[in-house]
Amino acid sequence: MHNLIVQGKILYWGTSEWNAQQIMEAHRIAERHNLTPPTMEQPQYNLFERDKVENDYRDIYESVGLGTTVWSPLASGILTGKYNNGIGQEGRLSLPGYEWLREIFESEEGKAKIEKVKQLSVVADNLGVPVHHLALAWCLKNPNVSTVILGASKIEQLLDNVKALEVLEKLSADVVEAIEAIVKNKPLEPKDWAAL
Repeated sequence: MHNLIVQGKILYWGTSEWNAQQIMEAHRIAERHNLTPPTMEQPQYNLFERDKVENDYRDIYESVGLGTTVWSPLASGILTGKYNNGIGQEGRLSLPGYEWLREIFESEEGKAKIEKVKQLSVVADNLGVPVHHLALAWCLKNPNVSTVILGASKIEQLLDNVKALEVLEKLSADVVEAIEAIVKNKPLEPKDWAAL
């Protein structure tokens, strides 16, 4: 990767789904050998998958300037609300090869997530926005998220998802608190670890 940067073929390099220890080891090796370290990590991040971005990488955002390019901000579509009334026979979950995802959504854990999305939809409705805009804006509100990968399969979806930027200003402390009360999965702060 260092050679590709020196040759001008790439600007920087990053990792995907590495843990904090692996990222720091890569930085130590790069420093020891005068190489370019990774500057980005590509983790999954959404209202249901938070620990890595909010907890594991907590100390390395500032120590090495780690940026994140998060994927699955809508949790494979569950945070769009389109499964709130059942999975149905249309969409990704009805396609061959996605049986594994359908099984996850039909599991007790999947059903519990759908119930939470129904509650999040009420919060979104109170703001006058769709629930998927709320979910995307929530990801973007995290100062350690550099960018969000949108999994749009149609141009209309992409244009619609970009409107989530307009929701950022609506995410007041009260709204974020309402979201947290629904998802109930905020990683503990270091100051709270002693209480365990």
